[in-house]
Amino acid sequence: MLKSVKGIYKDGTIELSELPSEISESPVIVTFLSVQAVKSTSQNMYFGMLSTSNQQSTEEDFTISRIS
Repeated sequence: MLKSVKGIYKDGTIELSELPSEISESPVIVTFLSVQAVKSTSQNMYFGMLSTSNQQSTEEDFTISRIS
């Protein structure tokens, strides 16, 4: 059975964020994930920006989709 547990490598040791249940001893494979900075950009959303046509939704569109 394979089990994955998050952890952090720090100063030559691995600190697990949780202890695996039902495992007292087992061989392991450690994979180091690359950490990349996330670029944040300022974006504003506005009504209708995701519309695919020139028509806006109407109240009738929402009434049709309601489950009775």
